[in-house]
Amino acid sequence: MLGVRWYGEGTFHRETVIGDNTSATYLTPVISGAFIYNRLFAWKESFAVVPPEHAGCFVSNEFPQFIVDETLVLAEYLYLFFTLDTTVELVNALSIGSAAVSRNRFKEEEFLSLEIPLPPLETQRAIVARWQQALAEIAAANERLEQLEITVLANIKTSLGRKPATQHKRSMVFTLNFRDLDRWGAEVCWKSVYQTFTAKYPIVQVSDLCQISSGGTPSRKTPAYFGGDIPWVKTTEVRDAIIYETDETLTPLGLENSSAKIYPEGSLLVAMYGQGATRGRTAKLGIDAATNQACAVLTRFDERVEVDFLWYYLMSEYDDLRALASGNNQPNLNAEMIATYPVPLPPLDIQRAIVRQVEAGRAEVARLREQASQRARAARAQVEAALLGV
Repeated sequence: MLGVRWYGEGTFHRETVIGDNTSATYLTPVISGAFIYNRLFAWKESFAVVPPEHAGCFVSNEFPQFIVDETLVLAEYLYLFFTLDTTVELVNALSIGSAAVSRNRFKEEEFLSLEIPLPPLETQRAIVARWQQALAEIAAANERLEQLEITVLANIKTSLGRKPATQHKRSMVFTLNFRDLDRWGAEVCWKSVYQTFTAKYPIVQVSDLCQISSGGTPSRKTPAYFGGDIPWVKTTEVRDAIIYETDETLTPLGLENSSAKIYPEGSLLVAMYGQGATRGRTAKLGIDAATNQACAVLTRFDERVEVDFLWYYLMSEYDDLRALASGNNQPNLNAEMIATYPVPLPPLDIQRAIVRQVEAGRAEVARLREQASQRARAARAQVEAALLGV
């Protein structure tokens, strides 16, 4: 089964189902090069051109597809036109239903009745070519950006002499502490006993350097607990950045009737669980704020450690932190895992030098990200001007 992503991001393999479990009357195989859209989410730019690798997948009748007359129009030209802001506004107005409940359908007859600017094929090809070139440039810029981000964090490990854990060859017979198996899982227990963490500085635990707490969530059944002046952080907002504002807020009543508490600006957060890539991500509070129970909060830092050094170090350990939660019975991180996580601790002057190095790298990443964003905006504006003649 094929789906069409929102905001013009193409088609994707949504799921695989057994044919006998479907109503074949309502399934249609897709054709490479066809123009397709999601009737339910056309108002969210859910338009695409079917790529060759997805030919032969199936869609329901909520995904009408159209074979274009290539003597008149390019499917890619249609895609560009229907992802313009002005077109999306028109599609939204023509959709039937309520956007609030995602039931507003952009019917085929509405699509087919729209009038569009139709330049000669040569002009269409030129517009599409400029767009594709811009996409290639943006993709290359994003690839460089991603590599730089990896390098900035990898340099922390290099500066600390942090080497990958030494793995002993697993023998046919080995021993583990039985009481830890249910909580941690066999794989994590084995690594804790038979892998060696090495660095060129003394190694301490996170709990040696700070106090570790968490937050809470007031009952959603009581509206009076939400919408106050107290910022409240959820793990979806923990994105390796400083948090200055939150999606939701609590009232003093909500704080009082939950395990949530206000933590000071400068506290560090680690997402203990969450969907996708969330688990293991970190953040720093740029404001006083409360958190939910899925965030581990690091406060009251020891004078031996620079807060930003500890933050950047934990950021660089993202993959290894996530690996702690891969045990048989432990899909999430917990406060104990974070508390006992090893930290190479160099002298303060070395910590500060590492912080300066990381901040310089992150500033360059931010600069390149803004350049890529500007290029994307410019490309979109150029396409709109070419399509609408403005």
